[in-house]
Amino acid sequence: MPWKQVEPMEERIRMVMEVQRREWPLAELCRRFGISRKTAYKWLARYAAEGLPGLRERSRRPQHCPHAIALCWCQRIAELRLRHPHWGPKKLLVLLGERYPASSLPAVSTVGAILHRQGLTQPRRRRHRRQITPADQVSFPQSPNEVWAVDFKGWFRTRDGRPCYPLTVSDLFSRYILVVRALPQARYAATRATFEKLFAAYGLPQRIRSDNGAPFASIGAGGLSRLSAWWVRLGIALEFITPGHPEQNGSHERMHRTLQHEAVRAPAANGNAQQRRFNRWRDEFNLTRPHEALAMKRPAQLYQASPRSYPATLAEPVYPADFTIRRVRHCGAIKWQGRQRHIGEALAGERVGLHEMEPGCYEVFFGRVFLGCLYNDDPGGIRSAVRRGVRTAQQMSAPGCPAAAGQPDPLLQTVGKVSPMSPV
Repeated sequence: MPWKQVEPMEERIRMVMEVQRREWPLAELCRRFGISRKTAYKWLARYAAEGLPGLRERSRRPQHCPHAIALCWCQRIAELRLRHPHWGPKKLLVLLGERYPASSLPAVSTVGAILHRQGLTQPRRRRHRRQITPADQVSFPQSPNEVWAVDFKGWFRTRDGRPCYPLTVSDLFSRYILVVRALPQARYAATRATFEKLFAAYGLPQRIRSDNGAPFASIGAGGLSRLSAWWVRLGIALEFITPGHPEQNGSHERMHRTLQHEAVRAPAANGNAQQRRFNRWRDEFNLTRPHEALAMKRPAQLYQASPRSYPATLAEPVYPADFTIRRVRHCGAIKWQGRQRHIGEALAGERVGLHEMEPGCYEVFFGRVFLGCLYNDDPGGIRSAVRRGVRTAQQMSAPGCPAAAGQPDPLLQTVGKVSPMSPV
């Protein structure tokens, strides 16, 4: 047999009816219904004042909350959220603290609850985070301009149907975005022109980190392309991530997601309009948007230009005295022991150094970069040091390398200076 279900409203009505019959004293009725005299008097008073509706359950919500947030804060939070629709509670609180320094700010959880109540948030799918072990060749910058990150964000079409390839460069220490350039193609000429303006405005970094795609790298000797060979001539170390591991450049990739949401999701009418949108977004990211990885500081508060100026004239690489020097021809080959030996088109016109490691085997260097080996018994070209990408640790410790032998880096010797330009 099923359990008998008793509703509180029915029990209250029964208790009131029993009291009105006057057959039992109130104390006995309280024992039967399992309530106190105080509760019985409360329900009898409500019945006398309101009738049967007075026996219904009432809300226990307090009529006043002494620590409730003021309505003005709700309006301020909603106004800031509408102005910055992709910012979370932590970033909004930073702006609120700057605008109202004398006020007591609400908690982060309170700001999140206000945004949720006003329908200004959207549920996000929870992602499973796996532990990532960084590769040995990826460095961790400790000062501005120690490592720059460069990449092309995924291309898209503006509303006039033309392709747009956003070239992005950022300083990994300060998260400062140096440039977001809308290029019609991801080619060498346009990329180099952008970097020339960038170096003139901000100076030269110590390293540049990129993926293994064009125009930053190639599958040729040392993984060098024409662009990365130019960086080597400028005395910039190369740091290419492992193929298939974009997490090694994670902070730059995360910046791309913010760029996608705030400046790309609805493309502009044409390339010029898209570039103006990129410029506005870059200014907001560098000057206004607090960054959690920087203890809620702005990137512009930590970044400063590099003391290494962009040279007007590049000096030729200088090799130790026991090296044999050869000039790479326009076809990408050198003349060695009476034969044409292929080195790579990316180094056309450059001087390379050959060092005899053992009889019949010569190591080939371009400045500090170890390209590979030439063998007398092999009439073909150079045997490349790596298949994909450049391993900086291998470059610096390779036998015969000028930097490894304690020699001064010849690529840091430049001739002439240029005056800084306005920011790109």
